[in-house]
Amino acid sequence: MELSIHNWMRAEPIEQTVKRIAQLGYEKIEIQGSPELYDTKKVNQLLKDYGMGCWGSVTLMLEDRNLLAKDKNQRAKSVQYVKDVVRMVKELDGSMVSVVPATVGKIIPDGRPDEEWQWAVEGMQEIYEYSESVGIQLGIEPINRFETYFINRGDQALALAKATGPNCGVCLDTFHMNIEEDNTYDAILRAKGRLVGFHVADNNRMAPGMGTINWPKIIETLQEIGYDKVLSVEFCSPLDRTPANPYPNSIETNPEGLSPEQKKFLEDHGSSAVTEEFYAMLTRKSVETLRPLI
Repeated sequence: MELSIHNWMRAEPIEQTVKRIAQLGYEKIEIQGSPELYDTKKVNQLLKDYGMGCWGSVTLMLEDRNLLAKDKNQRAKSVQYVKDVVRMVKELDGSMVSVVPATVGKIIPDGRPDEEWQWAVEGMQEIYEYSESVGIQLGIEPINRFETYFINRGDQALALAKATGPNCGVCLDTFHMNIEEDNTYDAILRAKGRLVGFHVADNNRMAPGMGTINWPKIIETLQEIGYDKVLSVEFCSPLDRTPANPYPNSIETNPEGLSPEQKKFLEDHGSSAVTEEFYAMLTRKSVETLRPLI
């Protein structure tokens, strides 16, 4: 297995991110799902200069992005957004896109369960037709109940993937699984043959190794089902604003380059802009925990 990391957790030039992760031994990047931010030719060259590659991307389902919205035009715009992320990954010679179907932070449904399921399937099938035509694999990602009412567990993601198409898979995330699954390891086993991506953060969403998750057992279970692709680090550190903060140099008081979407996403996840020092520590800790196991 190879190591990848997301770049949406800190607002900084991608050149700075790639330089850091290359020096720490990451092989790939899972790039922020914001196609408008990147000149893919320049990013491709940057990655080549550092001997790295793009693994894929994850959709940022914020504001009005929602594959199961009641409004038909809203659904169409959301489908087009995911297609644009797929196109970006294709241009970066990546492999997969992790899809969160519903708006992150939305907990009130737009319609009946049968209606929303149909809207989600129709949207995913349209995206799937495009992704298959360009050779990019889709993975449905379950996230926890406090971020969405739709697709919280691996079995739900598997059901939507099977309804979408034979080559559609799932992307599991240890942080969300720790909240939602009755048994994390059994959920991984049930995803055998459909697991196309795997996000890693500890139970407290800090870097792997800074919480209670049994990482040797996680890796052993992935190996048991034959998953040998990429582990994508996706910590989103909860920042302590009290005198009990064990990381006093963690909060960036004057963030630069933080897009409104990034700011909202970080704040919604109990975090904020983080300092270079703190972010580098989390990035390094992830490698130190996972590299010996793979």
